Amino acid sequence: MSDDILIETNEAILTIRVNRPERKNALTADMYAAMADALETAAGDSSANVAVILGSEGVFTAGNDIKDFLNDPPHGEAAPVHRFISFLAQTDMPLVAAVDGPAIGIGTTMLLHCDFVHVTARAHLQMPFVDLALVPEAGSSFLAPRLLGHAKAAELLMLGQPFDGAEAVRLGIANRLCTPEELEPAAMATARALAAKPPAALRATKSLLRQSERQLEAAMQREGDAFAKGLSSAEAKEAFAAFLEKRKPDFSSCG
Repeated sequence: MSDDILIETNEAILTIRVNRPERKNALTADMYAAMADALETAAGDSSANVAVILGSEGVFTAGNDIKDFLNDPPHGEAAPVHRFISFLAQTDMPLVAAVDGPAIGIGTTMLLHCDFVHVTARAHLQMPFVDLALVPEAGSSFLAPRLLGHAKAAELLMLGQPFDGAEAVRLGIANRLCTPEELEPAAMATARALAAKPPAALRATKSLLRQSERQLEAAMQREGDAFAKGLSSAEAKEAFAAFLEKRKPDFSSCG
């Protein structure tokens, strides 16, 4: 298990903390594997009725670690990132998130699968997939238009517009705006309230709320195919090189 993911189970609550603040909690394949393993284990042995996902030191996650992503790109359903995303999409376990600071890429799209999201005003959410010559992932091309409407989903997914915690609450991505000091206590209070409910009824209710699951799975498959195609494109190579070299990309020769 990755040392950058801290796992704790207490009073039927699984807590997953992303703990790599020196890299803005950027996620590696090992970190995805650790989170997927924790979620799958808890669901399999009924040790937890609720899962909480936290960041650390004022950062939720800056998204994928680009160097790790390029060195070990995800292939197939067994890839750690795909296992993690698939669990988020399929689980009937209630999911709670507490978001402070950057929540980029998967840091935002995973919230679309959470049932309760607490944010601070300084939360910085963004889905800049097109800027990296890629397409949305984690079912966001399906979930975002349903939640936000086409116009706002296009703004956030095609233009990659950033938005803060207050806007996330207004859009319905988050439930509650908190101060940084209130954030984790509020998220854990929500988790404890959920954990005290009858677990079978709670899980059944979540399943009923997610009756469009087959459409979501189909959308995720289409996203995965398009993502894999984009990852090998000349545009993506230029976008990633520009990111690592801290320069503006030039797509003029990628046609």
